[in-house]
Amino acid sequence: MNLKKENYQSAIASKKQKSLEAKKVFILIGCGALIGFLNGFFGGGGGMVCVPLLERVLKLSSKQAHATAIFVIFPLSFLSSCIYVFSNSVSSLPLLTVALGSVLGGLLGAYILKFMPPKALRLVFALIMVAGGVRMIL
Repeated sequence: MNLKKENYQSAIASKKQKSLEAKKVFILIGCGALIGFLNGFFGGGGGMVCVPLLERVLKLSSKQAHATAIFVIFPLSFLSSCIYVFSNSVSSLPLLTVALGSVLGGLLGAYILKFMPPKALRLVFALIMVAGGVRMIL
């Protein structure tokens, strides 16, 4: 009789775990949709939302969240840029020169990320977000 009760409790616990996992998947899809919308709507900037979401929802470390955000934002940015290019919203010279600088800056930033302490990374990220917010207000 005790074995039946334990099996029943185990089955209930397993069902609750699956329900939580399904809920988490839907939350993550919603977060991804928000990030994609922001990136497409503003032409970038989804990473500013992606990093905090990855840290809070998935409990990733700062470095993991930043690295994952870069990987997630790359295809979004590429698709958004294709839409802008095909709608003739972009001039060739700024596109090519800024793209070259972005690639070089991205390589440098990814290299530095490996060595930066998590606390310093959070501080720099927060300062950039605050500076961007203040600039938008003024």
